[in-house]
Amino acid sequence: MYQHESGGVKISVVPDYLEDESEPESGHYVWAYTVEIENTGHEPVQLIARKWVITDAMGRTEHVQGLGVIGEQPVIEPGERFRYTSGAPLTTPSGFMHGSYEMQRGDGESFAATIPGFSLDRPGDRVRLH
Repeated sequence: MYQHESGGVKISVVPDYLEDESEPESGHYVWAYTVEIENTGHEPVQLIARKWVITDAMGRTEHVQGLGVIGEQPVIEPGERFRYTSGAPLTTPSGFMHGSYEMQRGDGESFAATIPGFSLDRPGDRVRLH
């Protein structure tokens, strides 16, 4: 598990290689990642947008951004958590992801909550440092 806390928001990520959806012979590798966002602050926060940087084993980088996550812009009350699972395909058997969520407090103040960097590696492959 990868974790980071910033601005009263703790973000945890657990990646999982999806062998059944991957086709290594075609250069298609798929991971799911489960993100848990916990409000450790004292006021509600809303997830407004996301920014991801996805890097494959060849150093190719893709930037992904958009409103919300999985079609939602959840409001997370103090002490509550929001969890979702999404996926990322790569053309290489390993890679790396990191990013941030644009969060907004009840008073309208926006801030970036850091999504910790995490490795996408197939089980059984030699681990590489990205």
